[in-house]
Amino acid sequence: MILKSVLAHVMDAQKANLDILDTGLKRETLDTLPNITSHALIVSGIRRCGKSTLLYQLLKEKYSAALYLNFEDTRLYDFEPNDFTRLDSIIKDSETNVLFFDEIQIIDRWETYVRQKLDEGCKVVITGSNASLLSRELGTKLTGRHITKELFPFSYNEFKAFRKTESTEETVLAYLHTGGFPEYVKFGLEEVLHHLFEDILIRDIAVRYGVRDVKTLQRLALYLVSNVGKLVTGNRLKSLFEVGSTSTIMDYLSHLEYTYLFHFIPKFSSSARKQLVNPRKIYAADTGMVNANSGSFSDDFGLKFENMVFLHLRRDFREIYYFSEKGECDFVVVQKGTVIKLVQVCYELSADNLDRELDGLFEAMDFFKLKEGSLITLHQSDLFERNGKVVKAIPSYDFLG
Repeated sequence: MILKSVLAHVMDAQKANLDILDTGLKRETLDTLPNITSHALIVSGIRRCGKSTLLYQLLKEKYSAALYLNFEDTRLYDFEPNDFTRLDSIIKDSETNVLFFDEIQIIDRWETYVRQKLDEGCKVVITGSNASLLSRELGTKLTGRHITKELFPFSYNEFKAFRKTESTEETVLAYLHTGGFPEYVKFGLEEVLHHLFEDILIRDIAVRYGVRDVKTLQRLALYLVSNVGKLVTGNRLKSLFEVGSTSTIMDYLSHLEYTYLFHFIPKFSSSARKQLVNPRKIYAADTGMVNANSGSFSDDFGLKFENMVFLHLRRDFREIYYFSEKGECDFVVVQKGTVIKLVQVCYELSADNLDRELDGLFEAMDFFKLKEGSLITLHQSDLFERNGKVVKAIPSYDFLG
C-alpha cells in the first residue's frame, strides 16, 4: 500500500523531471501513433529501446497537460492494486482525461483498471517491455479495446540522423557494429549492452517467471547471441545444455522472445504443424548487442549483416519466414496471407557464392510465383534475369535508407 500523498509527490517529481528533460532525437514512430480515445494505445518493445522517451516526446508535442506515471520508480515498489483508488482520486483532482502509464504491467490487475479508465472516456497510453504479459492480459479484459505499436532500437535512418552522417557504406558498417540502442549510440560504453543483456535475463525472465536454473538460462542466451542467423531446434538445445526436458528449453525460448531479446523465424510451410517442428532461425534484437555479448571468436560479418537486414524488415512486417527446399532464401515476407517480398542477403557477392545465392532466390520466386526478388549486399548493385524473372542486387545503404 502507498499513501496518496506519497503517490502524488512521486507523480509531481516525475513530471517536473520531464519538463527539463532533453527528449533527444524525434523517433520515426511518433508520427505513426494513432490519436484515439476508445482504445488503449500500447507501445511495446525491448527494454531501453526508447519507449519512455517516446512517451515524453508525445507528451511535449501533443499532451502537455496529461497525467504521467512510471511504475518502475523505486518509490512505487509498495504500489498494490488497491492503490488504484488513490490514483483515481489524483486523476480526478487533476481534471485531465489523458493518462500516460510507463511499465504499468508490473502491477497486478492493471488491465482491469485501464479498461475502467477507457469506459470513463479517458485516453490511455501505456508502455511495456514484456509481450507475454501484455498479450495475455490484453486478450482478456481489453479484448478489442487496444492498439499496439512496437518500438525498436534506432533504425538506420535514425542512427544517421543522430550521428549527423550521410548514407554510405561506412555508415552501414558503423550501424552494424553499434546497433541502435540509444544509450549505447550516445555514449559508446559496452557496459551499457552487457548490463542490459543481464537485466533482461535476470529481471524480466528469471525473477518474473521463477526460473531456478539461471545459469542454464544465461548459457542458452549466450549461445543464441553467438549464433545469430543459424538454425536451432528444441531437441538440439536440450542435448547441448543437458536440460531434463525439451519443454523447459521451449519455455526459455518463449521467455527470450517475449522480452524481445530474440526473434525466432520459422521455415515457410503451408502446414502449421511443420512450421512448429522445423528448425527456426535465430535473430537478436540488435547487432550492437550481438557484438558486445557474443562469445564467438569468429567475426562473422555475413550473419550479423543478415541480422541487420532482418531487423529492418521486421520494423514493417510481423510475418517473416525463411525458405528452404533445394536451395534457400533468407526472408519470405507475408502480409495478409500473401507473400509480397522475397529477400536474399549476401554481405559480398563473389564467383564462389553467386550461383548459390541466385539459385535459392530464383527457386523461391518460382515457388511463390513472384517475378521480382531482392538481393541485399554491402555495396554492390547489379541485375540478374532468368526465365522472365528479375533479381535486383541492392546496396545496403539504399535498402536501409
